[in-house]
Amino acid sequence: MNATRWRLHDALRDVLRFRRPDVPPAIALRNAAGVTLPLLAGWGSGHLGMGIWLALGALVVMFSDQPGPYRQRLSHVALASLGAAAAGWAGFVFGGQREVMIVLALLLGFGGGLLVQFGVAASRIGMTGMILLVIAGAAPMPLRAASQDAVLILAGGLLQMLLAVAAWPLGRYRPERALLARIYRELALLTRQRPDHDAAPPLSEQFVEARSMLLGGYRARGRASEAFLVLLDAAEQLRLHLLAETTTTEWRGSATATQLAAVLDAIAVALEAGSANTAAERALAPLYSGDALPIALLSALVRAVRNSNWAGSAGELRATAAEHALPATLRDDAPWAQLRATFNLHSAAFRHALRMGVALAAGVAAERYLGLAHGYWLPMTLAIVLRADFAATLSYGVQRALGTVLGLLLTTLLLHLAPALLAKILLLGALAFLFRWLANASYTSAVAALTGAVVILLDLAGEPAAQSMHDRLIATLLACAAALLGYLLWPTWERTRIQPALADMLSSYAAYLRALAGADAQRLAHARSDSRRARINALASLERLRGEPFVTAALRMRAERVFAHANRLIRSAMNLELLPATRRTAPGASRWLLQAAAELDHCARHLDHGTDLPVATVEAPARSGLDAQRLADALQSLRTTLAAAATDE
Repeated sequence: MNATRWRLHDALRDVLRFRRPDVPPAIALRNAAGVTLPLLAGWGSGHLGMGIWLALGALVVMFSDQPGPYRQRLSHVALASLGAAAAGWAGFVFGGQREVMIVLALLLGFGGGLLVQFGVAASRIGMTGMILLVIAGAAPMPLRAASQDAVLILAGGLLQMLLAVAAWPLGRYRPERALLARIYRELALLTRQRPDHDAAPPLSEQFVEARSMLLGGYRARGRASEAFLVLLDAAEQLRLHLLAETTTTEWRGSATATQLAAVLDAIAVALEAGSANTAAERALAPLYSGDALPIALLSALVRAVRNSNWAGSAGELRATAAEHALPATLRDDAPWAQLRATFNLHSAAFRHALRMGVALAAGVAAERYLGLAHGYWLPMTLAIVLRADFAATLSYGVQRALGTVLGLLLTTLLLHLAPALLAKILLLGALAFLFRWLANASYTSAVAALTGAVVILLDLAGEPAAQSMHDRLIATLLACAAALLGYLLWPTWERTRIQPALADMLSSYAAYLRALAGADAQRLAHARSDSRRARINALASLERLRGEPFVTAALRMRAERVFAHANRLIRSAMNLELLPATRRTAPGASRWLLQAAAELDHCARHLDHGTDLPVATVEAPARSGLDAQRLADALQSLRTTLAAAATDE
């Protein structure tokens, strides 16, 4: 029980934690301007009511303005705006019909919850629709007026979109350059320090993000995009070499490592500024002499320096489809296949969607049948708090409750001190700025700012803050309690998902070993990308497990040990990728890699289905041309861990 209390304590630490804000103030200021400008225009023109709906549309979609290619950013904000307008229209039209609203909440809650499988951007769009449905449902109106106000909500969202892409002509490739610059800075850091041997290979998440950005559906095409792809490929090769070099004591702190780090830092500076890379070329010159670097590492470095000069070039030449061959997970038809695979009760996303739909419908039913004053606050809070895992639901619920209390008290006080209309609008803009800026730094503080912004917006619409504070506070506490109760009544415990996640990671590693045994470079790149994605998913599952209550220490330790041994294994396999393809595909080496892949598949099946783990000794191949002892040791350690766990059970 003490261990459980400690894990619950860990899950609640985020309530008072304040991280460094990672949202640039300029972006937060831009988003706040999208909310404030319509109100100022409405106030100045005598049409404040129109300004309120415009500001609401801008407020609910501001979080869809996330870093990424400009086309992707435009698409996300536009979809969020359309979803908000459609949900708002449905709320306006059917808000007076109790049973219809309950059915709409059920359907929209299910659909919005299902979007969680497509990532954070998609889940935000679903949440935006749910919030607008319940807010607009509190103000039913005739069809003509409903259509007009829905168009205003759409226009407010599109205003945020225009502000988000306003710098497109001035910095068309800025998101791509910023991400690649971050990768090269991390590579420079990797040359200066030795990573933990049992930790996951560094830069995994950044490479997944870069591949999605540069090879995904929103990629740019042309001379600059070709340079980005070369830079990404060079970074992949540099990481492989650096992970091998940093295992030697003499490498760290050597003159060669220092010079290499200087080149990588100079590349990052050139990418960030979009300028010529003369500093990188000067720093590269001393590394040409002698045998300071392996020829393959030097070649990758030269390609990176050369192409950093073109990254951001205005030359536009369309790339051929063969140069941008996509893995199946990035193809246009993948979302439909993913949806079809999700429709079963074993899917965590499907269970979350059902839970969200029922909870939202129950919230709407409760506030309608009980006649709660300002009752829309109850289902709105449910939509925000209820997450796909218990730890996040608990953390967001507590932070939402505390933030709402702080926001209501603070805003009521500020409105009392500054009752003038212009002061209210400017205060709302300041709170919108704080909400956007602090959301990833302190959710409690961000919720307090958001609550204040919504209260002021409603005050402008004619709902005095002081009169409704008590009702909103009660609704928030009820919603947070209902979200936790809904999760406890029909949970999706991470303890049942961690082993399949680890099994999927081991299966992807087996596919990577099989690709190493072949000569198909494209297949190897796809296998590397798939294994990286599976490792990130397994790590996310492990993090959720650590914050889940009533998890036995044995299960948590076993999952962590399997993950650590798998990290050692993949790091060792990446060293083999540095070898020429002729050595890896030689009969003896290829045969052993395929055998090792088969052993990994055995381990994956044992984790996923509880099948027997055959007794075997994994030995490095003699006279195969491979230095495979580290990989063999890691594989044997993984098997020993799994066998010991089976004995304990």
